[in-house]
Amino acid sequence: MHILALATASAIAVVSPDKSVEISIADDGSTFSVTRKGETIIHDAPLGIELADAPEYKVLNSHSVRRAKVDRTLPLVATKASKAVDLFNGAAIEFREAGTAGRKITIEARAYNDGVAFRYVVPEGKPVAISGERTSYRFAEETRCLVTELHNSHERTWNTELVASLDPNKLYDNLATCATPSGRNHFAIAQSGIEGYTGSSLRASGNGLDVVLTPRVDRPSIAVQSPNGLQSAWRVVLLGDRAGDLIPSPVIGNLARQPSGDFSWVKPGKAAWDWWSGPLASEKPTMARYRKFIDFAANSGFAYFLIDAGWALNSTECCEASEDTNILQAEPGIDIPALVEYADSKGVGLLLWVHWAHLDPRMEEALDLYKNWGVKGVKVDFMDRQDQQIVEFYSRTARETAKRQLLLDMHGAFQPAGLQRTYPNYITQEGVMGAEYDKFAWGAVTPAHNVKLAYTRMLAGPMDYTPGGFRNGGKSPGPEDGSNPVSQNTRGQALAMYVVYDSPLQMVSDSPEAYANASGFDFIKIVPAAWDETRFIDGTPESHVVLARRKGTDWFIGAMSNGDARTVTVPLDLLGDGSFEARIWQDGATPNEVTTRNITVSNRDTLTLPLAEGGGAAVRIRPVR
Repeated sequence: MHILALATASAIAVVSPDKSVEISIADDGSTFSVTRKGETIIHDAPLGIELADAPEYKVLNSHSVRRAKVDRTLPLVATKASKAVDLFNGAAIEFREAGTAGRKITIEARAYNDGVAFRYVVPEGKPVAISGERTSYRFAEETRCLVTELHNSHERTWNTELVASLDPNKLYDNLATCATPSGRNHFAIAQSGIEGYTGSSLRASGNGLDVVLTPRVDRPSIAVQSPNGLQSAWRVVLLGDRAGDLIPSPVIGNLARQPSGDFSWVKPGKAAWDWWSGPLASEKPTMARYRKFIDFAANSGFAYFLIDAGWALNSTECCEASEDTNILQAEPGIDIPALVEYADSKGVGLLLWVHWAHLDPRMEEALDLYKNWGVKGVKVDFMDRQDQQIVEFYSRTARETAKRQLLLDMHGAFQPAGLQRTYPNYITQEGVMGAEYDKFAWGAVTPAHNVKLAYTRMLAGPMDYTPGGFRNGGKSPGPEDGSNPVSQNTRGQALAMYVVYDSPLQMVSDSPEAYANASGFDFIKIVPAAWDETRFIDGTPESHVVLARRKGTDWFIGAMSNGDARTVTVPLDLLGDGSFEARIWQDGATPNEVTTRNITVSNRDTLTLPLAEGGGAAVRIRPVR
């Protein structure tokens, strides 16, 4: 929208059901503003799309406004809650171009009690191609945001910066967690519903952030092309009193297309994994080695074993997709159907790793074969892109795996944008600097980084951080060959990650030998991977996080601290009436130890949890039976 007219004083406002949040759109569609509890969050920020194959829109005027009120409860599958309240007031504002052409474009806006969202809709009837968006977010001076620089794998550290001080020559991931200068409001910039669209990033511009669309690979001057009209991604602003209040929000999922069909077969769970504890140069696959991990998963009560890279015929090291690799056949001596049969006999499902470039051209053939073998899901890796074509690959892979009742885990992936809601079998994904960096000499997975992830990357959706490292408290880079990596956090924090981090498919990353007779492993055996309810308790991105999650009648609490030792208190008013047994795993005398204690509590009590430097604690609370 190339807007020639000046914005007028009037605007179309959409107010949240509880009256605390408002998004207003200028009546010529040129700008928007957002307020919460009387404080301006975003003011007079630009709106619009840039057409590529047609004249730019001239003067626009609001033509009609269709308002809606929605109050419904959505059942969820294998995620941070068993249901989501979808409560918002919305408006579809149709703008018509001045003059004889009279082209139309609609801005759909929604106001939730915990956020706002908007998108652009070009009516069907003609092909549409756009080169970019004019969307921007304009903040008050001195606004600070946690940002991460854009990288193809989306695996970088998060840093708190003044928006005005960000480098305008760099791009940042389209997820930023911010606070107003007063500190009364916290908010996150995010996106949802990118099916058929493209990924995007953020560029600093004064006291604001501009949305930058990722261009197509085949036509770099075009970001999105559609054969018939267009719906953009939703631009989302999550809102809350505290940064942690954004964690339970279902808004990103609610904005996505909701699932169609039966996904009751999706089974969350923990998985043994054969890559993290081994050398970077993949160990030669053997049936005996795979059976060892299957036995470990079975003896630990884990649902899955993930066979990582190296199983397919003519596999090569790491990242490149060799033309010689055949993902329809295993290496000599490896019999996947026999492994499936062995795992089935022990109640364990097998998951297989594949390179996306091998899967893309023969997707249906490969997935049919894996389903016939009895495999339960696939981990797809190294996309390392976020253009429109790769977004379509994500959608197609999620759709085709869902047809075959296969789980899907994406690595080398962009950050989530609602697709897990559309396809609940798309159970987790990377797009995070996780524990794999403990294997590298340049790894920077510090306890402070681990805490920030709960307030940043995790807001977007499930996060395959791959926790579970049981060599703890390291202060030096990882080993040269990548084997037996050491985590910088304590054992207590390693346990807390299983509560704090969302991932319905949760890795148990270390070797079976590392867990033998190890303190704290009993917690990993019992902690769920998906939840009925999530509540933020306490913390800040710069200090610590305390999160509570419920499964049935049991509550689990995870607490993680940055590089400082601290004591946190946890009020137990979330409990019902009666007495409860609390079992507590907390930091021990060394980083590789946890101590445990049992106490009886009620909803009138408060837990006191001492956290070591880089430490943590985990708690299970259940009714006294």
